[in-house]
Amino acid sequence: MASSNTPYFPAYQDSSPILPDSHIAASPWRTRVNSLRRRPLQFRQVAFLVAALTLSFSLFAFYRFRDSPYTPSQGQLDLASPPADDLSYHPSFDDVNGHIPQAHHPPSEPTTSLSIQNPEPSEADYTPAASPQSTAEPIIFSLIMFYENSAAEGAILIKSIILYSSSPLEFHIICDESAQQYLEKRLALLKHPQHDILVRFYRLSFDSMLARIQREGAINTDHSAGIPGLMKLFIHEILPPTVKRSIFVDTDAFFISDPAQLWARFNAIQPGTAIVMPFHPDQSEPEWHNANRICSCIMLLDLERLRDLRLMDSSFYRADPAAARVPALGPAAFEAMFGKPVDAGEGRMKYDGVRLGDQGYWWAIVSHRPDIFEYLSYDWEVSSCLMDMYLKGLGDDDADEDHERFVQVHTWNTPEQERAILPKMLHFNCLDGVDRYYDWPGWSDPEDGLAQRWLPAVRYHVGYKWLWLNQPASNATLTTVTVDDVKFADELFASQHAAS
Repeated sequence: MASSNTPYFPAYQDSSPILPDSHIAASPWRTRVNSLRRRPLQFRQVAFLVAALTLSFSLFAFYRFRDSPYTPSQGQLDLASPPADDLSYHPSFDDVNGHIPQAHHPPSEPTTSLSIQNPEPSEADYTPAASPQSTAEPIIFSLIMFYENSAAEGAILIKSIILYSSSPLEFHIICDESAQQYLEKRLALLKHPQHDILVRFYRLSFDSMLARIQREGAINTDHSAGIPGLMKLFIHEILPPTVKRSIFVDTDAFFISDPAQLWARFNAIQPGTAIVMPFHPDQSEPEWHNANRICSCIMLLDLERLRDLRLMDSSFYRADPAAARVPALGPAAFEAMFGKPVDAGEGRMKYDGVRLGDQGYWWAIVSHRPDIFEYLSYDWEVSSCLMDMYLKGLGDDDADEDHERFVQVHTWNTPEQERAILPKMLHFNCLDGVDRYYDWPGWSDPEDGLAQRWLPAVRYHVGYKWLWLNQPASNATLTTVTVDDVKFADELFASQHAAS
């Protein structure tokens, strides 16, 4: 084949102010136009041009008349029109051009001497027609957040729940003032939620929490979550009796799927079950009394059942002869695992050898009363701590179930060993050295396995803006309520019996 110096894309550029004119071939299309421009017009060309202009003006006049907003003459009034004082007309969602149907003539506004050009669009301009409010059962969460760092993590959790939820939501948040303020700043950005949302803040002081623990008699903690972490054991006492069940989730987690799937698990639990949480029978740590076999990071709690069982004890119950005849569940479970309380000094008692904070006590409870416990699928507890996320992670989107089951870890000799874990909630715990899991230095390490598998998911959910949660066409509402004077159930018990 003969060689050619002609480039693959010939230089058919026209003259350009940013390109030199030299050595550029003239455009063949422009040459053709110039030659046609010099030819005289023929009769057929003139006739075609006149016909085209006539047809265009005819069509323009027809559509102009058809869409005219003016009413017909008095003898041709539309008898189906509403009375002049009928203000009920609203454009439908399908009326995208804003035209008024011929059968509807809203009253004309009185004219004034003031003429406003290009008025600012109102909020209604972006809400053509709101869908009816959902009557579905709300998904109820109980969360605990004290101090701003906890709220910063918890805000991402709440944001993910709202993002993925297909149902109305209730959040019952046990918190302090700083956590509430942090959350309210973000919730204020959500003016048009997809579904109705209720957020109820329960403001607990440190003194009231400490007093309740002391009334129990012997529980204590050496966990980093401190006293607020032990409030997991008292959720059923803090929330009112009208809240009969809830999902608890630690703040260092977020959803990547619809929480309605998790809420549906309540429909499958057996009668008498009060607690549903992950269970890892393959784990063992005698120093912790094997408390690592469960994770209280996510729990389905039948609060009504826990109230009936009187989960936690109180000096108020012990002082009442009738109440004392029905002992609380907690002390018997704790003594069965940890032995009798020992002297803690300063006139206090404590159970010895409790580890992992509230989780140590939950483990004692479900070990003592397995009839009130069911395990939760690992899909909802993909944890970075002891489980190493089961080696799950983002990757090839065509991976099949056999492959996922083959590569996962920590499922042998567990209820999940025969199936592939399908992540639906991610839990980034045990990332030491930081107050907020997304500030962990390991995320910037390209060699870290956790970062390789899950960093994109963390970036997405942390960076997803609250403003983006708005659905302008929705008529759902977000309501916030603050309960300042929170009373534990044992306090209410004592008040009622003192009054009687």
